[in-house]
Amino acid sequence: MTKPSELQDLVGQEVGVSKWIEIDQSRINAFADATEDWQFIHVDPEAAKQTPFGGTIAHGFLTVSLLSAMSYDAVKPLDGVAMGVNYGFDKLRFIAPVPAGSKVRGRFKLLSAEDKGGGRWLIKHEVTVDIEGQDKPALIAEWLGMQFVQGLTPDG
Repeated sequence: MTKPSELQDLVGQEVGVSKWIEIDQSRINAFADATEDWQFIHVDPEAAKQTPFGGTIAHGFLTVSLLSAMSYDAVKPLDGVAMGVNYGFDKLRFIAPVPAGSKVRGRFKLLSAEDKGGGRWLIKHEVTVDIEGQDKPALIAEWLGMQFVQGLTPDG
């Protein structure tokens, strides 16, 4: 656990790297069904072979959706946190496609931690999602999360 008072000392540092997560075709198909995005590049291996990618690739938003799991695995929670909520992105760029059968992991660097008062902390991480065996990452994002810490005074 990280104490809120320690956050400023961590700004600019990598604070965690998640385990590898496999992105197999069944995960891609399930995501397509959940989002009703059945573009052939994701779900039709034969048609996708004819593209420059040479096979199916994961939805970019599938990769983004795994950031929460990666964060739970890689980033120490704040001491006393009651809950955290997704607060959005300041930046999100898809750099390279994730081929079906690949593994991805998240690297988290703390960019800022802002005490919003009342036990609320706005946390910004730079997240880089690596693709195993590839030089280019799948995505780079500046991801915001609001952490609600119990037991703090309104002044933090």
